[in-house]
Formats: sequence, C-alpha cells, structure tokens
Amino acid sequence: MNSDIYQHYRKEEAPFIDQVYSWLEQVESTYAPLISKFLTPREASIIEQIVNGQDEVKLILKGGYEGAERQRALLFPLYYQFEEADLQLAYLEVKFPVKFAEITHGKILGTLLGTGIERDRIGDIITDGNDWQIIVDATMVEYLKAQVDKIGNVGVRLIEITSADLLRSQEEWEVINVIASSLRLDTLLAKIYHISRQRAKEAIQAGLVKVNFMQMERTDVMIGEEDIVSLRRFGRFRIRAIEGMTKKENYRLSVEVLKV
Repeated sequence: MNSDIYQHYRKEEAPFIDQVYSWLEQVESTYAPLISKFLTPREASIIEQIVNGQDEVKLILKGGYEGAERQRALLFPLYYQFEEADLQLAYLEVKFPVKFAEITHGKILGTLLGTGIERDRIGDIITDGNDWQIIVDATMVEYLKAQVDKIGNVGVRLIEITSADLLRSQEEWEVINVIASSLRLDTLLAKIYHISRQRAKEAIQAGLVKVNFMQMERTDVMIGEEDIVSLRRFGRFRIRAIEGMTKKENYRLSVEVLKV
C-alpha cells in the first residue's frame, strides 16, 4: 500500500482506508469474494477511488435500489461470476395500523439498534409517506423478525418482501448553486441554511451536526465532494461538485439539499 494515500483523506478516515486495503489483500490471497457492511456514501466513494486503481479486484456497490444512500460493497477477483445473492441484501416491510398510528424513521432506526445490532447491518429505511420498509443484512432477518414487535408504543410485525416490492422513496434532494468563501463546516452550514456563522458554530459544539453520519465537534473541518452534512432539525446536504473559483476567490459549489 502506498502510504501517500492518506494525504488525500481526513485523519479520521485512515482506519477505514486500512480496512479497505485489508479487504483487498484478503480477496487477492483467497481468490474469493468479500462482502462489506453497509457503507455510508463517503465510505462508498473512498472504496471506489481505491479499488479503481487495482488490477486484480473488481467492485460492485449496491444498496437494494437505484440511488440507495447506504450500499454494500462486493469485492471479487476478475474471474468471479457475480450474482445478486452475493450482496446478501434482504427487505422488510413494517406492518402496523397505518390509519390509527404513526411511526418515523428515527423511531424505526432506534428500535432496530435497540435490539443490539450495529448500524452498519442496516441499509436505507424508506417510505412512501404511509408505509415503511427497511433494507438489512440478510443474516439479520430472522433475528429482527423475532426481536421487533413494537416501535415506540405501536405494535408492529416485520414481514420479509422482495426487491420488486420496494417502495419509491419520497426523499427529495434539491440541487442548488452556492458561492462560499470557504469549505469549512461552519461556513457551509451558515451559507446553506441561512443562519449566522456563530449559530452554526454553536450547533456544532452542541453536538447537533454530523459529517458522514459521525458527530463532528470541530468547526474548522473541511468539507469535500460527496461528504454528507446533517444539522438536526434542518436536514442534510452534500456537495455534488466543486465547480471552480470565482474572480474573488470564492468556491463555486453544486450542492444537493434534502428537503424536510
């Protein structure tokens, strides 16, 4: 492994980079495919960048449907014939009295994590506004069906479905063009959500901000392409592209903002 690779990434991303190289070594030494946990968009971007430079290993990223946010990576040797079953994806529908009760993304996720499984065993949680479905590691299906009979104070059943039964997610990302003086986290929060920079700093310090799904307490961290930033009660955004600089040396950005 080229140690210079680390200079292109954040310090906190080094353990994941090490993990990717460990996976590559395993695939090359065993001549067998390897399936990853569910990856965040940033992790998927990193593994894609690293594997694209390899000659002996191929990569497929899938999360169950087109545009899935959390995806699993399948690494495999060149000769291997990929099959969908290799991705070990399963699909659960949450059955509950829709007319008389309401559940939310946060309550579903909290309940699943409350069973003791790790976040990276769970893919996207999707809804059409009424019904809810969950994409999970296939090895977790029977365990979750046995463990989850209530979400909040609502009685539920988890029913296994197929990928053909998946709903169309109602998440809407709006693309906006932003001119920013810096790629600092506090600067971008202030610019995109139309709040003061001081308020942005206070939100970060209060633990209300996550970068790539990890709580971030540094106000000066630099945000790059494909990073996902969330501010509690405001929503999420990600930089699609850094399109250049203006004459005044400001950044010209294409940003996707999740409507809430």
